[in-house]
Amino acid sequence: LEVHQSNHFPFLKADEIPDFLRALNSYSGSRLVQIATKLLMITGVRTIELRAALWSEFDLDNAIWEIPAERMKMRRPHIVPLSTHVIDLLKQLKPITGHYPYIFIGRNNRKKPISKESVSQVIELLGYKGRATGHGFRHSMSTILHEKGFDSNWIETQLAHVDKNIIRGIYNHAQYLECRRGMLQFYSDFLYG
Repeated sequence: LEVHQSNHFPFLKADEIPDFLRALNSYSGSRLVQIATKLLMITGVRTIELRAALWSEFDLDNAIWEIPAERMKMRRPHIVPLSTHVIDLLKQLKPITGHYPYIFIGRNNRKKPISKESVSQVIELLGYKGRATGHGFRHSMSTILHEKGFDSNWIETQLAHVDKNIIRGIYNHAQYLECRRGMLQFYSDFLYG
């Protein structure tokens, strides 16, 4: 039988991120999609989890985003601690989309979220096609945080990965919330500091 070869999404290495962020900051297209791209990088969530985010899922006072199970790949609710950078970006969006259910409203239909191609189009317009993807930001985050010595359990929990050890996965429901909060603040500062 032929062995399946897994193809990894293109991702940015740590030393490539500053140039990408400079290009993203000078992007003159949709402010909404620009911020979506930044939030995707900082939070490490999947593109669909971000695109379909509702304002009602966010508690900015307690810096928490609760993604419901039905939108998660593994059908388990996911809590994302919010760094100060994320809260600042959400506050910038509030006057623009705060009166709609979706944070990232569609350009042509405000009752739907932005299209799944939105972030990919920004990446392409910035000249990073084939070098970066929305999903690749998760790979960048994991690599950088592991290299910086953060606990693998915290990183895997942030990425909403299921423990490959079936027994441990069944019994370990730890969220490592405060640890992840510090880790994500570090990562935000690393990207934007």
